Amino acid sequence: MVEALRRISFGRGVLALSALVSGSCLYAAADVTAVPPSAPALEERRAELVEPMLADYCSRCHNDFDHVAGLSVEGLKADDIATGRNAETWEKILRRVAAGEMPPHSKKQPEPALRADFVNWLDEGRARFVMANPDPGAAPVRRLNRREYANAVRDLLGVEGDFAAALPPDNSGFGFDNIADVLSVSPTLMERYVAVAGKAARLATGLVPKRDFVTSWQVAKDGSVMNSGIPAFNERAGADLPLGSRGGTAVRYTARWDGAYDVAVWLNSNTNNESDRLAEDRFVLRVPMKAGVHSVAVSFRRQTWPDEAVQVVRNTTDYVPLPLEKPVDLPLDVWVDGARAGTLTVPSFRVHPRYSQHNFPRDVLQLDVAGPFDAAGNADLASRKAVFVCQPKRTVEEALCARRILGSLARRAWRGPVSEAELAPLLKIYESERAAGGFESGVEAGIEALLVSPRFLFAVETPVAGPAGSAQHISDYDLATRLSLFLWSSIPDERLLALAGQGKLHQPVVLAAEIARMLADRRAEALTENFAGQWLYLRNLDQQRPDINEFPQFDVPLRSAMATETRMFFGHVLAANRPVTDFIRADYTFLNERLARHYGIDGVRGPAFRKVSLGADIPRGGLLGQASILTVTSYGNRTSVVKRGKWILDNMLASPPPPPPADVPALKTEHDGRLLTAREQLELHRANPACASCHQRMDPLGFALENFDAVGAWRAQDAGQVIDAGAVLADGTAFKGFTGLQQILLDRREEFARAFTERLMTYALGRGLGPQDMPAVRAIARDAAKDDWRVQTIIRGIVMSSGFTLRRVPTPPTNVALAVSGWRPHR
Repeated sequence: MVEALRRISFGRGVLALSALVSGSCLYAAADVTAVPPSAPALEERRAELVEPMLADYCSRCHNDFDHVAGLSVEGLKADDIATGRNAETWEKILRRVAAGEMPPHSKKQPEPALRADFVNWLDEGRARFVMANPDPGAAPVRRLNRREYANAVRDLLGVEGDFAAALPPDNSGFGFDNIADVLSVSPTLMERYVAVAGKAARLATGLVPKRDFVTSWQVAKDGSVMNSGIPAFNERAGADLPLGSRGGTAVRYTARWDGAYDVAVWLNSNTNNESDRLAEDRFVLRVPMKAGVHSVAVSFRRQTWPDEAVQVVRNTTDYVPLPLEKPVDLPLDVWVDGARAGTLTVPSFRVHPRYSQHNFPRDVLQLDVAGPFDAAGNADLASRKAVFVCQPKRTVEEALCARRILGSLARRAWRGPVSEAELAPLLKIYESERAAGGFESGVEAGIEALLVSPRFLFAVETPVAGPAGSAQHISDYDLATRLSLFLWSSIPDERLLALAGQGKLHQPVVLAAEIARMLADRRAEALTENFAGQWLYLRNLDQQRPDINEFPQFDVPLRSAMATETRMFFGHVLAANRPVTDFIRADYTFLNERLARHYGIDGVRGPAFRKVSLGADIPRGGLLGQASILTVTSYGNRTSVVKRGKWILDNMLASPPPPPPADVPALKTEHDGRLLTAREQLELHRANPACASCHQRMDPLGFALENFDAVGAWRAQDAGQVIDAGAVLADGTAFKGFTGLQQILLDRREEFARAFTERLMTYALGRGLGPQDMPAVRAIARDAAKDDWRVQTIIRGIVMSSGFTLRRVPTPPTNVALAVSGWRPHR
């Protein structure tokens, strides 16, 4: 019976939305393949499907009295499916019954054929209703979140800057920070937007003061080790640094003017006062730079062999051992745009009247760039060329040129055509500032106003025409905006706007081509940073603090490598149009030497990442074998079976357990003086019946990952005992360890594809999904199954879904609603 239940799937048992139009239908019910019945025959079978399932298997717990899980089936009728009533409840029933989770395995079970027929009938009925009554859901006005705003400014004006960091963090809903309902606006937030807009406008036009100022970057480092300073390593510190380099850092810096700039480095002191910035640790080189964006880097030269010798004794708060040898001079190279701009000579360790130590190689803790000095012009600034598409030679030409500049920018910023009436306020601001400061100052003021205008800050869509309450296609310009926010977290480019203006973007062939083009664009990295970063909890990795006593091997380079592996892995699946099943099991990953050593994989040398093939004997591959995922689902000093199991249910199966009660007791770590393994701790916890119902779903999934410690390294023992990674699902299916869990998830690949589609569709629509969206989710996943589960097939399905391309025509308020609200017409 277990095998029969596993064979029930939406992928084989559900009518595709496209097939509804033609009337074709495929059925598959467990071990029985049925001929599609006619519509009247299906109507006659309703009672025999619904009544046995609801009355015999559901109503004993889900009734008006017990109301288990907040659900009652007493008011449900078979006719609900045709009329759309109680859609949310029916969708809950469909999900749980199809997954084999309901009825509970401890209760009486329906025959597999009956279960399959019920699932097929319910799913097909829901799909039929949604096809006949398309509902794109709510489409509230949505503010651009801070990352979208920063990307939009970058693409509009061609300026680089960390504008997102200058804005407060956005709230999240449904797992993402681009959800319309939580993107509120406050006076304080608007003040920040005005400040950022002013900075961006001045950078774009080059109207910045010539006074010198300092921009600083802190280099991510570990804390002081045993009171002896911050660790440094004899290896290349990043892909933007020279191959033969050691340590240092590389940054992107925008020079506002042609002139000289001071590149200052602050080096480690190898003392317990590494937070101090003392003059003897600061070294400066003045270099010339033209106005524009530059790569500025500093690095030491790697000592191949012998390595730089370091003192091995450790100081304490009372005793400071002195080095036996005097410091030697080290070359510290300064690079600008990949060329060596100069070399500083620095001592190999600090010498001070009170102390001197040599515990680690010399390295950079902070990089400053100050300037400009002797500033000249900035006419060649790339952003100025992009903004000032015309230069008036006479005063009478200024107004026409300003209109051209601001009109072109407004069209991009507002993501559509701009009328004279809409442009007039910007021109009025231009004229006011021009009178005080000249032509370029007027343009700068107009740009600043543009960047805080409602049409730029908010995704405001054009109202659609049609019968009240009906669903109509959005305009091509609004489609372009939705598409660019989804794939680029930014505004549409000129090609998208041109196709929208020609009325071609909504055509399926054109739309599919644009999706492929946009995914091949570098701006599609935003999908990795913003979608994957939140779906996979990668943004939480920086806040993870593993216990340094338990995991002394965990350091900043390892943390960075963990995040890079998962980002590169997701980006590869996306760019190469790989099957989403790669997220479950893959025979490759992306590693550098540091992470490969952490995994126990030989043959990977150097800090650069590369694609690495994984043999069948290597317990990695897929998301669940990656240290980033295993670390963010652990505590600082131990693994968490519960957190890992919940993460899988929530993010890979879209079937999260209910929130725990407020009075959940802590796990007992020892019993009768003996340390308990994670399995023993949870066995004691599950003895409480109130806890068992949820833990029987989560814990088996988490137990399978117990061979990975809290930072994702492989282990064989826990608390001095050999780890037992075997588990049994609630349905009685037994499996063992990481590879067994992978197979369980692969057997449920249809469920995973729907879960992935749900998450991605939530992100794409900027709202939580409702029951009206679920038939489309199942249809998209089913279409992906026909194309080997390709990720871009899922993306195309989401973009072409009714939720993405349609908008509901508002229903006028009724007299009763107006009376309740207190509204009265003006007289």
